[in-house]
Amino acid sequence: MLRRHHHKLITAATIAAGLTLLSGCADKPGSKEWCEQMSAKSKGEWTGDEAKIYAAHCVFESTTIGSEAWCDKLKATPKGEWTTQEVADYAKHCLVGRGTD
Repeated sequence: MLRRHHHKLITAATIAAGLTLLSGCADKPGSKEWCEQMSAKSKGEWTGDEAKIYAAHCVFESTTIGSEAWCDKLKATPKGEWTTQEVADYAKHCLVGRGTD
């Protein structure tokens, strides 16, 4: 009897661990892959949070200070054309915030 109970616990733990590992493979909300998946999904199936994340990261990302797209766009701009604020924001978000560049 104890052996059967022990077997059920091990089976349940194995299934739980497998599900945890599979959920770790999901694309991070706001990532390029996630945005592509959301674009393919019917907008009627989106949650309110998904719509907000999509708008912030998939539509407006290039205008969000500190986003990867914003950093790349500014990096491609001649430094002589940067404003003082852009220099400060670039240093804060693109260099210090990411650790390297």
